[in-house]
Amino acid sequence: MPTYSVLRDLSRPVTAGPFEASIAGPADLTPSEPRIEVAALSRAEVLAVSRDPEVRAVAPVMPTVLIQPIDVAEAEAATTAWGVTAVGADTSARTGAGVTVAILDTGIDADHAAFAGMTLVEEDFSGSGIGDKQGHGTHCAGTVFGRDVHGTRIGIARGVQRALIGKVLSDDGRGNSDMIFSGIQWAVQQGAQVISMSLGFDFPGLVQRLADGGWPVDLATSSALEAYRANLRMFDALMQMVRSRDAFGAGTLVVAAAGNESRRNVNPDYEIAVSLPAAADGVVSVGAAEQSAGGLKIARFSNTFPQISGPGVNVLSAKVGGGLRSLSGTSMATPHVAGVAALWWEEVQASPLPANRAAVTAKMLANATVDGFASDVDVADRGLGLVRSP
Repeated sequence: MPTYSVLRDLSRPVTAGPFEASIAGPADLTPSEPRIEVAALSRAEVLAVSRDPEVRAVAPVMPTVLIQPIDVAEAEAATTAWGVTAVGADTSARTGAGVTVAILDTGIDADHAAFAGMTLVEEDFSGSGIGDKQGHGTHCAGTVFGRDVHGTRIGIARGVQRALIGKVLSDDGRGNSDMIFSGIQWAVQQGAQVISMSLGFDFPGLVQRLADGGWPVDLATSSALEAYRANLRMFDALMQMVRSRDAFGAGTLVVAAAGNESRRNVNPDYEIAVSLPAAADGVVSVGAAEQSAGGLKIARFSNTFPQISGPGVNVLSAKVGGGLRSLSGTSMATPHVAGVAALWWEEVQASPLPANRAAVTAKMLANATVDGFASDVDVADRGLGLVRSP
């Protein structure tokens, strides 16, 4: 039988029995408590589960994959982390001190000098054990909060002391949707104020898997589309639950990479829209900007319709085993935005504004800038502009 993710809200009142009076108060007086379950279900069982008053969404488990970065040739690799200056982190008075950030990715090289002295809380949802053999998660974490390496600054929010490292992709960079959902649940429960995700749902991979199993291509495509749609609804429901917690505490700001499927170098109109999880309601989607002689441009691979952009080409950050490496991708742009979000958390906490996700998100998006972009950059490709530090 197919495997499904089931999203429950444990704060929802349970329906009273036929001879009992319900004494539960209004649901909005209690913060949502999401719980992800995974079960093999028949179609009849899916219908029965979906009628449970605790259940907010049910979706088939889908394959996921890291948003594959583009390696930069050693001869062209950056010698400085230009994104730190581009987003204004080098001149900001904020460091992210006191803010908890979660990275949901391939894990982390906890022994790397970029993370010396930090408290790293690691949890494995992939089944391959903690630690990072792939390198993607370590590079992303380095951009968010990495300390200086051999005198080179790579981190946006170097004052972050506690980070949550959820390994939701295995050592080959692949996983399943339930790993991501469980990782988000864990990060929220652990008090994450920012969650950074540079990964995507592998819709083409699911179609290919079904077709390789003997399914007709049209049937495989239809089934994959049904799964994708259900997972989008699952994500929307989960994000709604996460946002509902704002009134009871700080809340959690979630950022995700728009994706690298566009091919503007092939044809200017070869643009793919933002994909899951960045396409979910309430997730801040991130596109990738690059330097050019005429000003900032949007990278040829960056998916269109992001909310905001970050430096995403030739980004210098931590390398598994030590040292630094340069990578390109919306995967690299996203941790710039996550790091700046941590700076804005600290800024808002020191202001008269309510210190919650809504206020931090509003400040971060409102302060994005289009200054420095080339005049011909399409607003649909860059979103509100380049993320900027307080």
